[in-house]
Amino acid sequence: MVRRWFIALVTIGLLLWTTNAEFYSSTDHMTQLIDIERDFIQSFKDYIAAEEFHLARLKRCLPFIEYFSGDFPEDLEKYISDPLTAYVFVRRLKHKWTVVEETARLSPMQGFQKFLSENGPNIPSDEDVDGIALGLVRLQETYMLHPDKILGGLGQQSVKSLSPDEAFHIAMVAHRNNKFLYTFLWMEEVLRQLDAGREATVTRKEVLGFLAPFVFQMGDLPRAIRLTEQLLDLDPSDPITVSHLEFYKHMKEGVSRDETRAADAEAHLFTPSLARDVKAYEALCRGENIRMTPRRQRALFCRYSTGGRNPRLIYAPVKEEDEWDAPKITRYHNFLSDDEIGTIKKLSAPKLERAQVLDHITGKNYSVEIRVSKSAWLSDGEDPVVSRVNRRIADATGLDMKMAEKLQVANYGIGGQYEPHYDSKFANDEEFQRLGGRIATTLIYMTDVDVGGATVFPAIGAALRPEKGSAVFWYNLLLSGKEDDRTLHAACPVMVGNKWVSNKWIRARGQEFRRRCGLSESD
Repeated sequence: MVRRWFIALVTIGLLLWTTNAEFYSSTDHMTQLIDIERDFIQSFKDYIAAEEFHLARLKRCLPFIEYFSGDFPEDLEKYISDPLTAYVFVRRLKHKWTVVEETARLSPMQGFQKFLSENGPNIPSDEDVDGIALGLVRLQETYMLHPDKILGGLGQQSVKSLSPDEAFHIAMVAHRNNKFLYTFLWMEEVLRQLDAGREATVTRKEVLGFLAPFVFQMGDLPRAIRLTEQLLDLDPSDPITVSHLEFYKHMKEGVSRDETRAADAEAHLFTPSLARDVKAYEALCRGENIRMTPRRQRALFCRYSTGGRNPRLIYAPVKEEDEWDAPKITRYHNFLSDDEIGTIKKLSAPKLERAQVLDHITGKNYSVEIRVSKSAWLSDGEDPVVSRVNRRIADATGLDMKMAEKLQVANYGIGGQYEPHYDSKFANDEEFQRLGGRIATTLIYMTDVDVGGATVFPAIGAALRPEKGSAVFWYNLLLSGKEDDRTLHAACPVMVGNKWVSNKWIRARGQEFRRRCGLSESD
């Protein structure tokens, strides 16, 4: 029994060691947590059997550990890619681990304590739980979703509901990130559940105590008065609540004497319908403001291949009358086979680390919420598939790959996105002087995405849905060598699904005779 328990602990430790921490920014790493949870439960059961002295205390933890675990579906990737399921799962695993850790510290058996101490940092952290909660809020913000829509199930295997405590946590994460609309909406959801009799650690008094001054600060005085009156009903003797109510009513009397302000006193400041003035890329993510007329659709022409291990490219002619005021975007279908995609994902998974962005002032990279994904870099020599894909990009684009960057592979996490950016923006450093800017981008979709995850170009009103095996190509630089401002693009948040992409950034050096420079600044 002890030997089996020890082997299980070693197995979990190896799984944890390979995940590079921070799980929420990669769906692939989230999937690994399911195996960790299952092995963790079994190891804990064996540990109980091996420690008779501590048996009674440990068994009291077991129902909590096993609660809501159940059987997982066969398609773990699809299961964990649902943002609501992922949030509940990670939060549950974090709580389970904490309770077991605190109880096990009372045990005389040092082996299990050592395991907990060494591997505790590799279990999802509070930052992971907060990261998924913020991902949910990001989905709401981009796709204009009410909590009812989230709770209604974004995926086929979504959990049916969140507890009041979980909804309260999402509200507080939204508040810390200045997402005040969604703070209010999730707090309303907490009150609704508490009024329905749902059990929770958070109390109605605690929620109202936060919400009343919050809506006052946001300018909704009538609602602040109503909420404070409800709070006073719960505790009529609370002097702070009494003082706040008197202050709010005094403010209302002053507002009522000002007819202009009185007209706006009952304005619904927290309704999603008022969030229409949003960034252009978010509208494109929702399928709005797409300016793809039939003529422009023809300009977004496609080149097809036969698929398989060595696709044969069939070039479609480009007619001059199809030109429009936008960068030429070329889409290739069947650019990668399923086997090639599987190899690239297998090579990348152990290397995935949080993707970063460049600070153009300092020239350093750093992690930020505008880019939520994990990425890895693959070179030609790692596998023949990588070399073959690079040659195929060269054949399709007619550009030299000698100065191109390594193949970057990215896996997006819960609400994974990359806000509008230019691929060509670089610090003027030694590498830039040696290689030049990114003259072109080849983006390859390695999975379909159920909902969300489109690539959008706000400046030209184009939106491209991920299609497994297809590739997209565009030039980032004009013929004059200047940056093309029309290539501003973004990766929309992934609502449901697991998004894998790979991309090849091609540098300007070595392309002089393959894409000749123009003679005017407008070229």
